Amino acid sequence: MEEKISTAKKQEKSIIIFNNQSVRRHWDDKKEEWYFSIIDVIRILTNNERPRKYWNDLKTKLKQEGSEVSEKIGQLKMTAPDGKMRLTDVGDTETMLRLVQSIPSPKAEPFKLWLARAGKERIDETADPEKAIDRAMRTYLKKGYPKEWINQRLKSIEVRKDLTDEWENRGVKEGLEFAILTDEITKAWTGGLKTKDYKKLKDLKKENLRDNMSNLELVLNMLAEASTTEISKKKKPKTFERNKSVARQGGEVAGNARIEIERKTGVKVIAGKNTKMFGKERKKIK
Repeated sequence: MEEKISTAKKQEKSIIIFNNQSVRRHWDDKKEEWYFSIIDVIRILTNNERPRKYWNDLKTKLKQEGSEVSEKIGQLKMTAPDGKMRLTDVGDTETMLRLVQSIPSPKAEPFKLWLARAGKERIDETADPEKAIDRAMRTYLKKGYPKEWINQRLKSIEVRKDLTDEWENRGVKEGLEFAILTDEITKAWTGGLKTKDYKKLKDLKKENLRDNMSNLELVLNMLAEASTTEISKKKKPKTFERNKSVARQGGEVAGNARIEIERKTGVKVIAGKNTKMFGKERKKIK
């Protein structure tokens, strides 16, 4: 069984992969528990094209039987396939392990072992953050990324975390407001591209944009976000509009660097390539 994990910036909201199928999850800092999307798990175990109906029928059955599982189901907002945050039924690791026992599936036993490891992983990483870094390194290596790129990517996660911490200190709300400010930074350093335009240029859909940047794109994006963080700490913006202005200023720092690089090299920095294309080029070089 191949296990791959993709963790969001603060590891509070993330996706974990079981046999090439994604399971959404949320880390609760206070309870120190992972909560998993029940619909995602049912889709994997049953191969049912209507997992929501399957879950509604199962939930009714569990209630009628007086199962404790039905009483431990909660709801959290998670990113839906359309990109919007929607409420979805979730359960912690213990609840999910019990729920799996109610679903006849040949995948049940390997899934339970996988789920137990997935639940334990975050607690281990809280005690030793280096484990999260090592895991990310291994995952990127398996995907064929060169070590130089991986080091840049891991650094970009740290830079992004510093920026989002600063935004939270300034009262910026995670979600839509984070996305708006990120767009301001991206537009400023790329010469007008919003994040969705940038992804479209690289022919990406659900894939992570940063995972499909070249070394130079990653460096400039980090410069833009690090500059925004430092300017924000200095100016201490008190309104969302002021935060937007700071985001543009931070992006412009990297934008000026991009323009100078392109002037000196005669080559466009913004590459209309994704990691698959970069991988093909690496093979040709070898």
